[in-house]
Amino acid sequence: MAGRETETAEITRRLTAGRSHSEVLILTGDPGTGKSTLLDFAADHTRREGGQVLRAAGTPSETHLDFAALHQMLHPVLGELDNLPPRQRAALRTVLRLDEPTRPPDGMLTGSALITLATNLARHAPLLLIIDDAQWIDRASLDVISFTARRMNGQPITLLAGVRAAAALPGLDEGHRHLQIGPLNGEAANRLLDRQPAPPTGRTRTRILQEAAGNPLALIELTRAAATRPPAGSGIEGPLPITDRLEQIYAEQARSLPEATRRTLLLLAAADTTDVPAAAHGLPEADDTAWAPAEQARLLRQDGPRITFRHPLIRSAVYHAASLEERRQAHLTLARHSQEPDRRAWHLAAATTRPDETISAALRQTADRARRRGGHAAATAALQRAAELNPHRAHQARLLTEAAATAVYTGQLGWVEHLAAQVRRHSDDPALTNRASLATAQLMTLRRHHTAAFAQLTRLAREAAATCPPRVLDALAAAAIVRYYSGEQTQLHQIHDLLPAAPDSTTEGTLHAWVRAISDPSGTGASITPALPALIAEAADDPARLTALAAIAWILDHTALATSTFDQAHDRWQTRGSLPDGLGCAVGWAYLEQGRWTEARAVAAEITAMAQATGLDHAEACAQALDATTHALLGDTTEARHRAQRALTLIDPLQSRSITVAAHRALGLAAAAEGDHDTAYTHFRSAFTGDGDPVHYHVSYTVLAELAASAARRGHHKAATGLLERSAQHLGTGASARITALLDRGRALLAAPGHAEPYFQAALADETGEQRPFERAQTRLDYGEWLRRQRRITEARPLLTSALDTFQRLGARPWATRAQAELRAAGIDAAGGAAPGGLTELSPQQQQIVRLAALGLTNREIGERLYLSPRTVGSHLYRVFPKLGVTARSQLRDVIEHHDRVPI
Repeated sequence: MAGRETETAEITRRLTAGRSHSEVLILTGDPGTGKSTLLDFAADHTRREGGQVLRAAGTPSETHLDFAALHQMLHPVLGELDNLPPRQRAALRTVLRLDEPTRPPDGMLTGSALITLATNLARHAPLLLIIDDAQWIDRASLDVISFTARRMNGQPITLLAGVRAAAALPGLDEGHRHLQIGPLNGEAANRLLDRQPAPPTGRTRTRILQEAAGNPLALIELTRAAATRPPAGSGIEGPLPITDRLEQIYAEQARSLPEATRRTLLLLAAADTTDVPAAAHGLPEADDTAWAPAEQARLLRQDGPRITFRHPLIRSAVYHAASLEERRQAHLTLARHSQEPDRRAWHLAAATTRPDETISAALRQTADRARRRGGHAAATAALQRAAELNPHRAHQARLLTEAAATAVYTGQLGWVEHLAAQVRRHSDDPALTNRASLATAQLMTLRRHHTAAFAQLTRLAREAAATCPPRVLDALAAAAIVRYYSGEQTQLHQIHDLLPAAPDSTTEGTLHAWVRAISDPSGTGASITPALPALIAEAADDPARLTALAAIAWILDHTALATSTFDQAHDRWQTRGSLPDGLGCAVGWAYLEQGRWTEARAVAAEITAMAQATGLDHAEACAQALDATTHALLGDTTEARHRAQRALTLIDPLQSRSITVAAHRALGLAAAAEGDHDTAYTHFRSAFTGDGDPVHYHVSYTVLAELAASAARRGHHKAATGLLERSAQHLGTGASARITALLDRGRALLAAPGHAEPYFQAALADETGEQRPFERAQTRLDYGEWLRRQRRITEARPLLTSALDTFQRLGARPWATRAQAELRAAGIDAAGGAAPGGLTELSPQQQQIVRLAALGLTNREIGERLYLSPRTVGSHLYRVFPKLGVTARSQLRDVIEHHDRVPI
């Protein structure tokens, strides 16, 4: 620990703070810098203070074995699973391979189960969770652990993770404090050498300091090597990288051990078990006489049944120092003893040197099991290895194609591209090569560079037109998404040119509708509306088609139909397992427009978590823009600006115009909420070019009424009127009822006083406007304000009252405040009542707790429904009572009834 006083102090401070609330700290550094030693220090400190420690360590061969690290961490407390609610217990037992899966476990349910388990443990003593070598943690475990880290809810739980410098740690990189563990300085390095049993001197000491470059592990091991195997002449020679040098040292140490010990070490290295009972992973029993020499040589440590290599480099050295045949026999031995089919399949795969159809089939089954558990990375790796071992070239191509399609869900574009290239090398079948290339392009659509994605998709569509017509629509469907993101007009022309080459049949009807609606909603897409109900009815049992049709309904401004279809699709997905990786932001925007703001925020949170875990910047930007808009409407302007700016930093504004406009709309709403109409006008005006054309063919038009409102307040009537009329002319008959109402509201706000009323009346004439309560309330507020200024007080009051009701129900505080002021001016005191919007300000989970408590459920009953401990439920209620303006549980029903009241 020489030279690590600052690091140990920081860790101690975090552990102390973690006794009262949750803490997360990521230790980053190069191999050998002492991350594991610092984590050991944290574990010892926690145990001395009466706390509990659960830990896991990543290893290279278990990177693709889904939930392996979670099993390591939870193995000491598997008995505690019995205290979990039934669904959570079932989810954890499934992913830990304690039970056979009957259906794919829900990712959020598994994460909730870990949160509940950790919370239960922390009730008895502070809990420390440790992840060592996190760069090798399997992705499925990392997703669950990062989900838990974001939701520890102030419990006395600390999470410490050690990860190699520059290694990606999806889900944990963002939003948590990092502690960089760098090399030791000269003084500390010399101090460490002086503490060794045989401190080096002279030229040897100088060379060790030079070669180790401050790496503590290198300093120690090079010193030990110099003491046991004195170097000749000028010291330890050779330009080998430090890692290779240390591996040579470890291999030399291993070679001096008894034969039985070396065989046992090789089995442990091949099994790649770290910090877990050896028997749990099929490692054959070994007596103390075999382990003792390795422990005495400090190659590993043994704590009861737990066997741990002191450093991954030792495992690497032991494994690679063995001959190929020795390694093969070790894997065969492990396969014979393994009780888990997935581990057995991987050991057999490692032991074979030639194609084997049986092992390939076993890995294919492993991939299926991993997919059912949500382990897409593990499934992809298994499929890739299955392809390598399959003796038939055609089967290899099919397995690689399946691997490429599965790898899309990992977010790793390089992996998908590599697999697609392998498919092309193994097959000339256009159906397979096109599908593999399509997987690459589909993943590219969720990243920044949409121009490149669109070019690849249209190329695939042209190739498919000649060789595999059914694939034309698949490519164009993805191209339509890129067209929506980018807003590039030239892309629409290319889609229109290619669409006639696609087959047109009943089964392809949804994709045809998708391409037309998403790429051109006010043009060819507008004609789809009459057919939507029938298409939705036909797709009743197909959640994927329902999801697509719901998105079509949303973009065509049929909000109620969109949300009901999204809900139906969600229910269908739930019967088959977890949802795919986000339904996309369309569902969130539809919920927002319909006034279901809590659900919109929940969608944004889910997509953000998924996108951060997989490195999909554009998907995260979509969610951030959605969440920014919700926060602006609620009056949380600081958070709105933060999220909108985050969205803008994640994208290229010229390739993601939809997000650019949406983020600026959120910024404009935040400014309007604060009464800064100059800034609001600037942001709203940016949705259109200097010539008045829309920056984005769909999102820009949703800004029209807000643009007119800010323009009217700042005297920009002429410019805004010209822009509105240019938009109306451009849309023509393709304008939806929603956009027409927004245009009419904008015209009313910009019109001379004597000419405004017909436009207000037109904006309120269409009853479908009730699908979008906030927009409807804005129009009623504007109309009521205009009537009051015309001294038509009696007519103004019902409109203003209705608007206020809606704003309070939604929690739109700035607009509620304005409506109250207008009502007071109209002679009605609208002050008082339950805290306006108090319920909406709560988190989605807190709202669920409040609603269940209002129904009379106890804390324990609520906890069983939401997979929380009764203590956590009580803590939430204690914190939310002041926000709701209540002092007793019995008052919650009034809060709910006030919030849910239907607007006049």
